[in-house]
Amino acid sequence: VQLVESGGGLVQPGGSLRLSCATSGFTFSNYAMRWYRQAPGKERELVAFINFAGRITNYADSVKGRFIISRDNDKNTVYLQMNSLKPEDTAVYYCNGIIVSSNYWGQGTQVTVSS
Repeated sequence: VQLVESGGGLVQPGGSLRLSCATSGFTFSNYAMRWYRQAPGKERELVAFINFAGRITNYADSVKGRFIISRDNDKNTVYLQMNSLKPEDTAVYYCNGIIVSSNYWGQGTQVTVSS
């Protein structure tokens, strides 16, 4: 199983970024996926969840209305569209999947929101 995030970077407050997580090694369309983030000195927190079919999504209160999680089961990829970014969104963002009872993580992608 491999999860590879991309799309992070430096963005000004109010800007947007789209993160991608390309996956391989398992039947992507059978599993829910999650995005987490971890800011310096803080615990890793769940940001967004999407079920296997993409019909059910959930968000942390801190990002609700600004972030959108989606997936393309033909491309084995999950996305996180981040809009109206704030400095407090600065963190390393991780893709996560629980595949056959094992917890898998990507290497993370840095998102920095600063003017």
